[in-house]
Amino acid sequence: MKTEEELIREALNIHWSASASGDVNTEHDIYADDAICDYPQSGERILGRNNLQALRSHHPGKPSGFQVKRIIGKGNLWITEYTILYQGQSAYTVSIMEFHDGKVVHETQYFADAFEAPAWRSQWVQQMS
Repeated sequence: MKTEEELIREALNIHWSASASGDVNTEHDIYADDAICDYPQSGERILGRNNLQALRSHHPGKPSGFQVKRIIGKGNLWITEYTILYQGQSAYTVSIMEFHDGKVVHETQYFADAFEAPAWRSQWVQQMS
């Protein structure tokens, strides 16, 4: 018998795989009907699974690439770091999902553009691949 955390991780893997392949129905199976999704950078809140699915289904610049970097979590709080490629530009993304009864009830997503590392700090850092 799988633990609740194993079931959530499995649901997340299915969700992100469906997101990457453009399967909008499977992608949204993870959400409760009354789920809330927040985009703090734009100040938007999407109310309900149906609105979230409709919004993502009508995105004019559909992603051309999608890569999950890592998924971490425990209990009902899970975080996914991933990169989405939109029209040749990488969007570094963090998704924070809160679960209740095995479904996402609240998600917050943060999006960040890539930027050049400044030369002044090169002596203290190493370049990531």
